[in-house]
Amino acid sequence: MKNSNCKNLPQYLFLAIILINFSSSIALKGSVPLDSLTFDKVVGKFKAAVVKFDIQYPYGEKHDEFGVLANSLKNNDDILVAEVGVQDYGENENQDLADKYGVKKDDFPVVKLFISSNLDKPIDFPASEDFKADNLKNFIRKHTGIRMILDKCLGDFDNIASEFMNSEISKDQQAKLLEKAQSQATKLTKEDDKKSADIYIKLMQKVIERGSKFIESEKVRVKNIMDGKISKTKKEEMQARLNILASFIASDEKSAAKEDL
Repeated sequence: MKNSNCKNLPQYLFLAIILINFSSSIALKGSVPLDSLTFDKVVGKFKAAVVKFDIQYPYGEKHDEFGVLANSLKNNDDILVAEVGVQDYGENENQDLADKYGVKKDDFPVVKLFISSNLDKPIDFPASEDFKADNLKNFIRKHTGIRMILDKCLGDFDNIASEFMNSEISKDQQAKLLEKAQSQATKLTKEDDKKSADIYIKLMQKVIERGSKFIESEKVRVKNIMDGKISKTKKEEMQARLNILASFIASDEKSAAKEDL
């Protein structure tokens, strides 16, 4: 039997080999540790890769949030979640990777999204964004079109919201989609799902009244509330609303993002 090279290995087997080689590293569940030797070999095998550059042994709230992201995407074959631990002493491990992508120690952790069609120009997760798993998911979804459901979002309603925001859709078609959402909402049994569905429906009604620009202005309003002094419960409520707002992106925009992969 002929020997097969790495390119012919299934992705799960390829990752298993990488993980065995790095078993001594401290990595999050669902996240793959990379170094200067493996980075290019691994990242290019996926449609997209989200990579966190950080200190060699990271800890704290942001590291935990990245762990939540990694765990939630562990079964998604389209995207790799990985970490690069940068050492600024001794042998300066992976400092060359940090330098290559313009990552500074003072900015750690830095998250970059690598898209297979343009690996030389990764997209930075905005430093101004709250470092939360759902925000990271939304960032990935926005730039790749890869399907993923955020907390408090409903898959069927995400699809309706996406179609609802299509640039070529008419007001009559939007009204029919609103009716479809209202009909589906009556079939829900869980209270949390009913609350989420109500947010989708009210947002759709506002868009019909005020136009598609309402979504962006509402995002700004919600973010301003979250930046203020509010209770944990209120903040979770606003995060759920922000997650649902992120579903209101036109299906034609998602298709364009996928074509770039």
